Formats: sequence, structure tokens, C-alpha cells
Amino acid sequence: MSALDHVNNIGDLRRLARKRLPRMVFDYIDGGADDEVTLQDNPGRFADYKLLWKALVDISEIDLKTSVMGSACDAPVIVTPTAAQRLFSPRGGEAAVARAADKAGLIYGLSTLASTSIEDIASITDGPKWFQVYVWKDRDLVEAALERARAAGFAGLILTVDVPVAGNRERDHVNAFTIPPKINATTVSQVLARPGYLFDMLTTPTISPANYTDLDPQGDGIIQYLNRQFDRTVTWEDAKWMKDAWGGPFAIKGIARADDARRCVDIGADAVWISNHGGRQLDTAPATIDTLPDIAAAVGHQIEIILDGGIRRGTDIIKALALGARAVAVGRPYLYGLGAAGEAGVSKALDFLITSLERDMALCGATRLNDLTPDLVRRPAL
Repeated sequence: MSALDHVNNIGDLRRLARKRLPRMVFDYIDGGADDEVTLQDNPGRFADYKLLWKALVDISEIDLKTSVMGSACDAPVIVTPTAAQRLFSPRGGEAAVARAADKAGLIYGLSTLASTSIEDIASITDGPKWFQVYVWKDRDLVEAALERARAAGFAGLILTVDVPVAGNRERDHVNAFTIPPKINATTVSQVLARPGYLFDMLTTPTISPANYTDLDPQGDGIIQYLNRQFDRTVTWEDAKWMKDAWGGPFAIKGIARADDARRCVDIGADAVWISNHGGRQLDTAPATIDTLPDIAAAVGHQIEIILDGGIRRGTDIIKALALGARAVAVGRPYLYGLGAAGEAGVSKALDFLITSLERDMALCGATRLNDLTPDLVRRPAL
């Protein structure tokens, strides 16, 4: 009997991942910035929004299919890009996540700091794929990555704008954490306590940013490397440059304000992606569900809205879509699954979200995504 047989929710996958991974690796998934206020608020605030179901509706057929930035998908759930996924499953990593997303019929996002290359992911899945980037100081480096993604069949580009510098993730400091992990006086006991993980690390290739092998970070690791590479002079003009350089569907990720959402519309972006980076950047930023209504009111139907941060159940997805999102994106849920059981764990996480969405839509008296309207949600006083 598999440990996954006893998994009933994302929290169960989190507990399994915690048992399997060294503490420093688990904390890298699980932790946030500073006092982790936003980290806790992201999932917590969903509970403050109440659902008002419609009675006596024929719910014999539920349709979850949609499209986001022109990419067709079987459910409004995007597998958001996260860095260095082989860290959480050395033998699986991004390949395991891409396969699970493909099987579920979902859009898959690949991080610019992935531990598997653009071309390798393209060879694994024919499903809809988006590539995530930052604006780095070396524009030639960025343009080369865009060309590779375009040639490999990636249909959308995600520009992340909420990381002008790396956030203060104190769990990582306490654990002396780096990517790839280094064995030192602080981490040795953590790694020895997880011999299966240690074996996988020692018998698989070194974890590194696979799309920039010639720029493999030295010294303290990727976080410090990012601080050196991020361009602190980036403005909306650079975002427009990125859109034009890509020439295809384009989302700006890391938006929290209505006026910035309007600027996304003004430069011609196809989607505004509401995100606070999972509470890993600016602490005490509001939960994303709290910023959604104002942003939706500001942009109307001029641009698609994607929301991440705190999605754990189908009811969370319903609330986000009812308040104006076209789709939601998830990171930690599938990373917990990846850490717990590789590809099978990722599939378990995605299946849980999709099946709970279908069930909860039925309970709300909604059979299509268009039925998820604001009158289903009673909003709390902010």
C-alpha cells in the first residue's frame, strides 16, 4: 500500500514531504519572508469569503474546460513555474511535474531557473507550455532564452516583476541553505536523517540552472546570484520591450495594485497575474484574494486575470474565478506532492484540486466556469 493511498488533501501531501525531505529543503518550499505574515494570510483569507450556493440546478454534467492566453486546458489550474525542482525530487524534478501536468491537461510553466532545460521539457510534453523570465542586466541572455523557448514550442511568456531583489527568507538563513545544498556543520545532520534523499542526490547529476549552464552560480548559490543578475533599473518600458521581443501571449506576474494592473493593459499584456510570490518577497503584503476584486474592477474584460497564492481546495478556486480570475496558478501544492512521492505525488495534488473543484461547483449549483459569478461569494469587510 502506498503512502499516497492515505492522502486526502494538500495538507497530507505537505506532511509526507516533510517526512521525506531534509529540513532545509522542506523549509525552502514551505517558508516565507520575515515573519511569514503574508505566507499565512494567503490561504487563511480564503476562508473569510463565504459561498452562497444556488439550489435545484441540474448538475449532471460539469464542464471545467477553458483557455488562458489562447492555451486550451482541461481545468482553470496552471502549474506555476518554480525554480530548481530537482531539489525536491532529484530523479524527477521538472520532468515529473511536466508529465503530470500533461496527463491532467493543464498548462505547465517552466522557470527560467529550472534544473531541466527548455529543450528537455519540450521533448517530454506536447501539452501547453509557458516560459517564465526575469529582466536581467544582460538583454542578449534574455533574448537567447526567448528564442530557445519559442523554437521549443512554448506558447506563452511570463515576466515576473515582484523580485527586484530576493526576499528575506529567514528559514533559509537558519538552515544555511543554498542551491545546490551544501553539506556543512548546520546541514549535515538534516541530510543524514534522510538517507533515501541523500542517495538520490549522490547518484544523480548536480542540481544547477540547466538553461544557463555557462552561468552556473558559484559562492553562496542561486539566491545571491539572482541579486547580482537582477536589473534594478527595470521599468514598464522594459516590460514593453519584453513583450515585443517575445511577440506572443504575454503575462506579467507579481501584480498587487489596480493601477499597476491598468499599466499591464496599457502596454498590451495578455494577462495580469496577481501574486505576492507565495509570501516569499514583501511580508505583510495583502493576501492575493483580497487584491483581486479591485484589480478585476479596474481592468474589466480588457485583460485576463490569473491569481496564485494560497490555493488549497476547490472552494478556493471557485472564489477566485467568481471574483474575476480567468484561472488560478499553484506552486506549493504540487511541490509538496513532488517532495512526497515524485510524479505520482504531483498527479495526486493536481487530481485533488481538479476533482474538488468539480465537486464544489456541483455543490454551488454551477455547471460551467461562466456560472461562477460574484453573487456566489459573500465578501468580508476588509
